[in-house]
Formats: sequence, structure tokens, C-alpha cells
Amino acid sequence: MTPAVNLAKKLKINFQLHEYQHDAHSESYGLEAAEKLQVKPKRVFKTLVVQDDNDKLAVAILPVEHLLNLKKIAKAIGSKKAQMADPKLVERTTGYVLGGVSPLGQKKRLPTVIDQSAQHFATIYCSGGRRGLEIELSPSDLAGAVNAKFADLIQE
Repeated sequence: MTPAVNLAKKLKINFQLHEYQHDAHSESYGLEAAEKLQVKPKRVFKTLVVQDDNDKLAVAILPVEHLLNLKKIAKAIGSKKAQMADPKLVERTTGYVLGGVSPLGQKKRLPTVIDQSAQHFATIYCSGGRRGLEIELSPSDLAGAVNAKFADLIQE
């Protein structure tokens, strides 16, 4: 099992795992997950890591069909600016490979913000810690497990 699944079990979170055959040629891991699991893309959330103007890392969790608004995530984490973190730094810090970065069970706990749209659903899907594995859980359980807050993160 992945660190994400182990953490969910340890915290006794109610969750369901969904596996699918990952296609290495897929251009969007999140959209691929939505398509293969036959779930609306607005319920499948991607995990992105950003770096602020003080080189601090943070996690943004938002629907796979949307782009992250860097000004909104910067504001949500109390910074002036944010940019996407270097992929190698993301992998080193989280312990996950890109396309399989889960908000759960990261090597180093980072400040985390979940897009407020997650609160419209009883459950959402996010990476279970590897490509081809999604974990379905309630947004409130996810927020509690990673000490996240909700904010508007989507690029208009």
C-alpha cells in the first residue's frame, strides 16, 4: 500500500480505492483518471505543489479540469507570489512521483489548501499515491487529515 492509503487507514477515514490501468502516453493524469473511472472531472482533484516568494512550499488541491490561479493560492497561504515548484523538489519533498502525488501521506507535511468547490460533493477523488490509483473520500475528511483549509483556487 501507499503512504496515502496507510494514513487514511491509520486515521480511520472512510474511503474507497479505485484502480485503473494508467496509460503512459496520457497528457493529463487527472483527466485520464476521470475518464477511466467514469467520474465527472469536477469530482476528481489534482494535487499541485507551489513555492512562494520565500521558497516555502504549499499544496493546492483543485479539480483536474481547471487551472490553478497562482495569485489566489499565494493569498490563501499568506504570501505575495507563488509559482509551480520544481518537479524534482516536489518528488523529493512529497515522496511521490508526478502524476501520483497524493495530498495524504507526504514525507513532509506542507500547508494545504483545497478548492472550495470540493465542499459541494459528498466525496471527491484524489491521487492514492501512485499513477492509476485514486482514493475517494469526503472533502472534510481530507481537510482534517492534512490540516487543510478551503479557498477559491481556480483560474477564471
